[in-house]
Amino acid sequence: MSSPPAAPSRTPRTPAHSRRPAWAGRNYTLLTGAAVVTNLGSHGALIAAAFAVLESGGSVADLSLVAAARTVPLVLFLLIGGALADRLPRHRVMVAANALNCVSQAAFALLVLAGDPQLWQMMLLTALCGTGTAFFNPAAEGMLLSTVSGEHANRAFALFRMAMNGAGIGGAALGGAMIAAIGPGWVLAVDAAAFAVAGALRAFLDVSHVPDRTPGGGLLADLREGWVEFKTRPWLWSIVLQFSVVVAVVGAAEAVYGPLVARDQLGGPAPWGLALAFFGVGTIAGAVLMIVWKPRRLLLVGTLCVFPLALPSAGLAVPLPVWGLCAVMLISGLAIEVFGVNWMTTMHQEIPEEKFSRVSAYDWFGSVSMLPLATALAAPVEAAFGRTEALWGCAALVVLATALVLLIPDVRHMTRRKSAAPHGPGADESEAREPRPEPREAATHLPLTPG
Repeated sequence: MSSPPAAPSRTPRTPAHSRRPAWAGRNYTLLTGAAVVTNLGSHGALIAAAFAVLESGGSVADLSLVAAARTVPLVLFLLIGGALADRLPRHRVMVAANALNCVSQAAFALLVLAGDPQLWQMMLLTALCGTGTAFFNPAAEGMLLSTVSGEHANRAFALFRMAMNGAGIGGAALGGAMIAAIGPGWVLAVDAAAFAVAGALRAFLDVSHVPDRTPGGGLLADLREGWVEFKTRPWLWSIVLQFSVVVAVVGAAEAVYGPLVARDQLGGPAPWGLALAFFGVGTIAGAVLMIVWKPRRLLLVGTLCVFPLALPSAGLAVPLPVWGLCAVMLISGLAIEVFGVNWMTTMHQEIPEEKFSRVSAYDWFGSVSMLPLATALAAPVEAAFGRTEALWGCAALVVLATALVLLIPDVRHMTRRKSAAPHGPGADESEAREPRPEPREAATHLPLTPG
């Protein structure tokens, strides 16, 4: 589109009575609001699902099966979800995924409230929720990236992630209190209602600025095109390989070893819950920092901030006292948020809009593909080498994988450009537009909550 004939300023204006920033247009506001709603519900629902399994008489093995039932379809369907999100209007994919999550969580809630839910039923409904997440995540990331201009991307992504993380902390705390007061079934019902509200908000997204998708050669051709975009960017595939290791070992340490150390050496689950809360506080602090800090070397700064993710595993290996563990969790939460905002800003800067979702899907797929295997192997590794040695191994793998990524020149030299083409409605169309360079970048991913 051409620029307005006589724009007096390069900063879009909003009505005087509006309290939101000029760059936070309708789509950005709707996406942020919907993300807050779903994170309030889903973080409590993850706890509720675990207690639903245990209160129905399930064992630790049953709990692992239900957790795996969510993760496996997420890995299986991510690439298909990314391809569909670049072929279809992204907001429709998001609304359909929210509808699936709403129905599956409502059925799960009814089963729990009716009493005596069967393991296979809980696994099936959890798998449907994971499937919805697989289709939602690539579409959501592509939609978010298309809502802001390059000038404001850093601040926009930081505020979005701060809102999500804050809602997640509040949702987990509220969910835990509700489970104690009224039981897990009602928390699952609240999550279903949250998906319904969020889906309704996302149905009102304005996609008039998105160009029509040109017919391609089919779903497989789209996946091949996304693979070409992915493999021709060394800094992209190298960081995804790094995170396939980092997410796997951090996930195993926090899901398996952390609760065991807390039970055996820290006095029970409360200290571990407190440490996780400090991680959440750290993510919010990192988002606040990134609102005002715009490092020039995007990926160098981001990658250096992955090293602190080794600290929680090392802290559990010692083990540190509770206050020390809370401190390292706070630092690691802040650090991963700095990485996350720089990663999303780089994707916004480097990836063509029409390929956002496919590249994001390869990013997510690579990053979480080893997580189910790592959590499954955590117990055998502990039996073979010992818990302390296993935790030190987790910390060492984070450091090694991150150090190797720094050998990639693009990771060290990728720089922030001063301006980029605006993407969404409300983005200032008179801004200077720089051409996107050929082959370059894509999501951050530690918490994997649906929609």
